[in-house]
Amino acid sequence: MTAQPFTATVTGSPRIGPRRELKRAIEGFWAGRTSRSELESVAAALRRDTWSDLAGAGLDSVPVNTFSYYDQMLDTAVLLGALPARVAHLSDELDRYFAAARGTDEVAPLEMTKWFDTNYHYLVPEIGPGTQFTLHPGKVLAELKEALAQGIPARPVLIGPLTFLLLSKPVDGAGAPIERLDEVVPLYSELLSLLAGAGAAWVQLDEPVLVTDMHAGAAALAERVYTTLGSLTDRPGIHVATYFGDPGAALPALARTPVEAIGVDLVAGGGAPVAAIPELAGKLVVAGIVDGRNVWRTDVEAALSRLATLLGSVGNLAVSTSCSTLHVPYSLALETSGALDDNLRSWLAFGAEKVREVVVLARALREGRDAVADEIAASNAAVASRRSDPRLHNEQIRARIDTLMASGTKRGNAAERRESQNARLHLPPLPTTTIGSFPQTPAIRKARAALRNGEIDREEYERRMKTEIAEVIALQERLGLDVLVHGEPERNDMVQYFAEQLDGFFATDNGWVQSYGTRCVRPPILYGDVSRPHPMTVEWITYAQSLTGKPVKGMLTGPVTILAWSFVRDDQPLADTAYQIALAIRDETVDLERAGIAIIQVDEPALRELLPLRRAEQDAYLQWAVGAFRLATSGVSDSTQIQTHLCYSEFGEVIGAIAELDADVTLIEAARSHMEVLDDLNQAGFSNSVGPGVYDIHSPRVPSTDEIANSLRAALRAVPAERLWVNPDCGLKTRTVDEVTASLRNMVAAAAQVRADI
Repeated sequence: MTAQPFTATVTGSPRIGPRRELKRAIEGFWAGRTSRSELESVAAALRRDTWSDLAGAGLDSVPVNTFSYYDQMLDTAVLLGALPARVAHLSDELDRYFAAARGTDEVAPLEMTKWFDTNYHYLVPEIGPGTQFTLHPGKVLAELKEALAQGIPARPVLIGPLTFLLLSKPVDGAGAPIERLDEVVPLYSELLSLLAGAGAAWVQLDEPVLVTDMHAGAAALAERVYTTLGSLTDRPGIHVATYFGDPGAALPALARTPVEAIGVDLVAGGGAPVAAIPELAGKLVVAGIVDGRNVWRTDVEAALSRLATLLGSVGNLAVSTSCSTLHVPYSLALETSGALDDNLRSWLAFGAEKVREVVVLARALREGRDAVADEIAASNAAVASRRSDPRLHNEQIRARIDTLMASGTKRGNAAERRESQNARLHLPPLPTTTIGSFPQTPAIRKARAALRNGEIDREEYERRMKTEIAEVIALQERLGLDVLVHGEPERNDMVQYFAEQLDGFFATDNGWVQSYGTRCVRPPILYGDVSRPHPMTVEWITYAQSLTGKPVKGMLTGPVTILAWSFVRDDQPLADTAYQIALAIRDETVDLERAGIAIIQVDEPALRELLPLRRAEQDAYLQWAVGAFRLATSGVSDSTQIQTHLCYSEFGEVIGAIAELDADVTLIEAARSHMEVLDDLNQAGFSNSVGPGVYDIHSPRVPSTDEIANSLRAALRAVPAERLWVNPDCGLKTRTVDEVTASLRNMVAAAAQVRADI
């Protein structure tokens, strides 16, 4: 292996496009508006522009094969021949790919869950007894060829074998996928040889699973696998990238193998003992010193001091982002509206700015601090400005939280609350409801754009939104739902909507980040102390309630989810920020109750997402996460029902915390995971009401009445009828009106069918 060490890189890059070009092309392809050749042209242009920008900024090693039409774990399943058998009948490879990703009328998609503790969702490969691993390297070889033809110093990026197998799911009675490791490693060996022959000087194998406690023997497995791969004679240089935390015992294990480079996240895994591992003296250490997950500008002075402590302990040192910049917006240059004040702008760095920070730090290591004196001065000024800004400390808010927490945030006995709520609500057994949002129709999007562009005023916008609410209420009444929602037409996003109304937040204009597939979000920037200057939802909910005699839920996003789906301040503990958001939500619940709203849903789909990756840190997190939810929900009377919603995470590790939330009704994703969560809840002693999702809203397929009825009967084996609710997995925002109408009609019919049986 003769590859020269590189000095400046990033772990990965976004692929959706700075203006969401790929999203539009893919959705156009799905809808039949865009041809396959047009889709491929958009994808090729995005890859070309991304590589050109990274190389032009000064990176001497550029990641390739980070592009994806949907998800990198799905791409790896294709690479290793591990797509589920149920899509094999589709002759076209792209049709098979998208069927596995999102399903069809006949095919169920792969399960989807969170990528470690981020808000990115990955598709969970299924490994069964019939899975026969075979290598299909076309995509990575084609992208390497494209990049090299463009003159790019290309480094193909692959999900490593340990991470792929440990994040996959056994099906059909198969053992743990990691047991198939010895079948997969030879395919990686073959692929490394192919990449070397195609001109790759380096290859990056991503193993973020090594920063978790997912497998007790992961460090030993890593040493075995990478000794095998590193011992190959016909291969590129191997860079094993760990990120999202401290690799712990895996770091010296990797250092003992023949691989040439090891990546360490010095932001999330700040305590990684690089200097204490003598074997690293012969390695290229890729130091993830620029935060790839958050938007704050790097303190260049502090980063250089940290890097200087490593120089004498490693063979060579490269500067990198801590993880892929997939998790941050493309560039601050896209924020052109003038809404971003100069002080706040000076504190920020999005993707393009982070690449420049990497280059600045690498240059300082090569040429000395004087070579980047101007950059150091600008960084120091931003640090000082942020530290002294009065928006970062509101003593009144902090004092209120202290008082409330000291007085206690526990509601009354759960059984007595249920009795009081039953007397108020008069709901039938197996009450039907939805999670909150209804389709964001073209009319809604047109009205929002017209308001943004000044074509209509606020009064006309609100009139149009109330028209949409009236239509949604009428639809739900026609369908026969028991507990209604207003459909959330006025909300652009379940977090951004609240952030735009809370002090301490800034909402970007173009800070788009991929959440999954073509779904993009604009996480707000939480930069200061949080407070609620006025009610945020009361007018909309009370209007909806005025249109019907059935209960309409007040819809709020919980404090942990607002925290998780924002770019949060890094200058105080997360718990402090969570309690500030919780206080704002608490005030909103009290105002909703005063307005006569009998059911308030406080969604916490991100509860599992923020769970620390190391078990030693999890109890402390769950304690404050539960505490924040209880602070948010304990201001109302026992006769007001508190619901919550959780989705698309592996819930087993937080089942106890879900019970501790003490919500009266927990609506929880269960369709893709086949009701598995109910057994976990029962084992945890969960005794409140639960609504396991009876169909998957992320697929366009409409479930039949019999299919939903069978799911309900399965749920009744775990939950008594008096505590069982009937609902979809998640909000309906991304579906069409026709899909929603047909699916909910079948859901209501299924509930009636099963209700009659009991």
